Amino acid sequence: MTADEGDSAPVDDVRAVDRLNAGWEHEVRWWDAAFGVIVALTAVALVLEGTRGVELAVAYAAMAAIVVAYLLWGAKAARNRDQRTAVVYLVVLVLGTGVTVSQAGVASLLMFIAFAHMWMLLESIRHGVVGCAVLAASVTVGISARFGFDPAVVGEVAPQMLVTLVFAIGLGFWFHLAMRRAAEHARLLDELQAAQDELARTNHEAGVTAERERLAREIHDTLAQGFTSVIMQVQAATAALDLNDDGGARERLRVVEETARDNLAEARALVAAFAPVALQNASLPQALGRLGVRFEEETGLSVTLRADGVGALPPAVEVVLLRAAQEAFANVRRHAQAGSVVVRLGQSEGGVTLTVSDDGRGLGADVAYGFGLAGMRDRLHSAGGTLTIEPGDDGGTTLCAHVPVGGRGDERTGVEARDDRAAGAQDETQGVAG
Repeated sequence: MTADEGDSAPVDDVRAVDRLNAGWEHEVRWWDAAFGVIVALTAVALVLEGTRGVELAVAYAAMAAIVVAYLLWGAKAARNRDQRTAVVYLVVLVLGTGVTVSQAGVASLLMFIAFAHMWMLLESIRHGVVGCAVLAASVTVGISARFGFDPAVVGEVAPQMLVTLVFAIGLGFWFHLAMRRAAEHARLLDELQAAQDELARTNHEAGVTAERERLAREIHDTLAQGFTSVIMQVQAATAALDLNDDGGARERLRVVEETARDNLAEARALVAAFAPVALQNASLPQALGRLGVRFEEETGLSVTLRADGVGALPPAVEVVLLRAAQEAFANVRRHAQAGSVVVRLGQSEGGVTLTVSDDGRGLGADVAYGFGLAGMRDRLHSAGGTLTIEPGDDGGTTLCAHVPVGGRGDERTGVEARDDRAAGAQDETQGVAG
């Protein structure tokens, strides 16, 4: 008994069940060889035992019938698992074995291959038991016939054949159990491989989605804001030219050039998965200072930075807070209609806090739940931090971003820490691409 015959495809390209079935063709060849060896040994043993004349001719004729039946039906049934063909061969095998043992006792050697073929060719255990019982009865009748059905001989042969039958059935049960376990293991292996493939596909899709979200946030926090600034400066330069203010127009164009250069550097850093340009060779307070100066040049608003007592911070924390400051400035530019902005950066045992306050008209509900602030919340959450947006004491809006340092926030995992640090971000980009 075995699984269906499989393809002979390469091992890495087929399922475990297919590999198990494909190996059956190789195993059947050994069955063919065993069958030929046992038949040949039986033929030689008949001569050596002294069987002659009609008895030898009848025995050889019966064995020849078995060999022909095996070549016509048995060998094919072993490969294609056709039960009708198998039954035809087994009928010839049972009758031929019974006739052969009726001519000489040494012909009982055929029982070794006969019982084995019962279990190999019949698919169910019930059919195997019935086949073995019929074979045992045929051999018992054959041996008894050789002695004229002497009651004493029958009484001696029957118990011996019963023991043989019990042993053959036990061996068949073991054979079926082994094959069933092999098929079950192959099936479970296929299910495990399918689950692993599905998990790998899901992880790949999750990685692609995370990378897209990261790129969307990076583009929104850098390039989109830079382009917005360029548009505003070009509009201001156009207005200055309309008033014949060449100096003002040149100043606006200078800011446009610097902003475009910064955007180009950010784009290159984004493609290369480096840290933000503003944080390369600079601390967070220095980067915030430069951001404030640029914002003053672009908008004419007053920007005050207070960052006393802030020490070295993990790169991942610096990136999160820098992006938060960039988004806060972008919202002030677009929505606040403010006259001044105050940026405070403070550090305590619990972490580091960035506060951006303006004296404008405040944020509307549509702005408070817009894409930029949603992305900022995601960044802070991934770093173990929090974001609050409240009305200012003297009007306007106060945005407060807090990130723990030295605890979970500093040791954060994730995707964001690797996204924002040069080596880690490059690793993730390569992983998603693979």
